[in-house]
Amino acid sequence: MASAASIAVTTADPHSAESISAGSGIEAATKGGTGEGEGAVSYHAFRSEEADLAAVMRAVQAELSEPYSVFTYRYFLHHWPALTFLARAPRSANQGTAEATEGDDAEGRCVGAVVCKMEAERAVARGYIAMLVVAKEWRGRGVATSLVTRCIEAMKAAGCAEVVLEAEVTNEGALALYGI
Repeated sequence: MASAASIAVTTADPHSAESISAGSGIEAATKGGTGEGEGAVSYHAFRSEEADLAAVMRAVQAELSEPYSVFTYRYFLHHWPALTFLARAPRSANQGTAEATEGDDAEGRCVGAVVCKMEAERAVARGYIAMLVVAKEWRGRGVATSLVTRCIEAMKAAGCAEVVLEAEVTNEGALALYGI
């Protein structure tokens, strides 16, 4: 088993040690896309278990080596739904690929997701990026950067002072994303 590198990002001075929850005024960090046209990716915050849980689970299970149970997803999504973001490719961008029908819904296919949490630790609000995944064919297009930016901005808006994550030391793409 490869060892993990722990990475910390200082975001701002702590304003609050409260956890972030849905409807906490972070809409600016939750909307938008990466451009115009057929291949544009759209982003949105987690909406509900019915709308997004299966898409997040499919994306993570397809790309990450660590198996998670549905209870792990529910733990994060129930407590910190506003800290989960999905990236979706339009249906037309998926045509002709093996993934064209599997995982597609009315909004297209989930091609990336980030799942996070935020808690007070010694009176300091600390964020944690638990899962970050981008489909192989969508890597190198800024999707991971956009997802991480959205979650960090949401945590900053809620008063988070620090964001941490772990990455396998053999995961060159993740280490490059975080500047390691």
